[in-house]
Amino acid sequence: MSSGSSAGRAVRPPRVVLLLIAAGIALAALNLRTAITSVGPVLDEVTSGLGMTAVGAGVLTTLPVLCFALFGGLTPLLARRLGEHHLLVGALTALTAGLAARAVAPEPWVFLALSAVALSGGAVGNVILPALVKQHFPERVGLMTTVYTTALALGTTIAAAATVPLEQSTGEWRVALGAYALFGVVAAVPWLLVLRHEPGRGDPAHALGFRQVLSTGLGWQSLLYFGTQSSIAYIMFGWYAQMLRDQGMDAQTAGLALSYLTVLGIPMSLLLPTLLTRMGDQRPFVAVFAVAYTAGLTGLWIAPLSGVWVWTTLVGIGMGTFVFALTSFALRTRTGAGTAALSASSQSLGYLMGGAGPFLFGLLHESSGGWHAPLLLVASLVAVNLAVGMLLGRPRYLEDVLAARGLTREASPDGR
Repeated sequence: MSSGSSAGRAVRPPRVVLLLIAAGIALAALNLRTAITSVGPVLDEVTSGLGMTAVGAGVLTTLPVLCFALFGGLTPLLARRLGEHHLLVGALTALTAGLAARAVAPEPWVFLALSAVALSGGAVGNVILPALVKQHFPERVGLMTTVYTTALALGTTIAAAATVPLEQSTGEWRVALGAYALFGVVAAVPWLLVLRHEPGRGDPAHALGFRQVLSTGLGWQSLLYFGTQSSIAYIMFGWYAQMLRDQGMDAQTAGLALSYLTVLGIPMSLLLPTLLTRMGDQRPFVAVFAVAYTAGLTGLWIAPLSGVWVWTTLVGIGMGTFVFALTSFALRTRTGAGTAALSASSQSLGYLMGGAGPFLFGLLHESSGGWHAPLLLVASLVAVNLAVGMLLGRPRYLEDVLAARGLTREASPDGR
């Protein structure tokens, strides 16, 4: 351990380079959701302006999970070929170009294609940022995870809150959507300045892929934890306001409750990563998230409107599972390559699970005619999330699990 640490310090970049990398991580994270959350508030204007059909609108709202799954899964391979810094510059370029170009798209299919380009950049960034934190700041994982998860939450909130005012002030939804390309331009600057300081890419023979990660219990625990928390979050973001409105709440207050739920992600991102990294065992946090979710869901079942702000706060605390899911990629690995592999396998397949959640929730609502059956689905997801989280929260490392299995195979007389 000590020799490895010494080696890591010997090749540590200059302080100014680390500061640029830290700024680059924060600025890149700010961009990862703008292509998604900027569209929802002006979806009607976009679809009518482009003459997009209901099918096209459905494709547009499904694109994020598809792109996150596909391009997130390809990220470790691309990182090995291009290097993490070059890959992130390419991702930010794709994100920026896609956002800017789709704002002037003349046809629905062009808008969808350019949205996919922008989302591909966000998907790569989702996977590579935890690996960059582990690679450059192995002793400051908690602090830097706080930086990028908070920036991620801020970018999500800004794009959701500022798009309508931009559209109203300019009279053009195209200007409102295209404006977020400026964020990508700024984010690329620090990475362009540190490209020549990129570390070596390592031996491809020792690279980790999906097969190695998902051959371990730890890999499956990470995947299921990320997938279940993602599914719950997508359900809440997609259905929470409508569920409250159906109970008798006016549209403005329901929208405010959803905004409050979204904003709660910022303090959770500020507080949790450092607390999580200070504890070797994160299972107490997993239990707190599950208790908060259960209490909030119980309130929504029994008295959804009378205690709506309490229930929303409890659900928001439960959504701290997202922060733990992201932090665990670094906590459960020893190397940047291991972090990237665990992140890629968990996020790519996990986002597919997340995308299925709102569909099943809506299907249950339509078939049952109420909200109790859909809430039971959420409660079931919370139960699975708790079960796998109690396993994932134990102090272990992916590389150690794989190494132990390799030693076991070598020692086995029958070669199994």
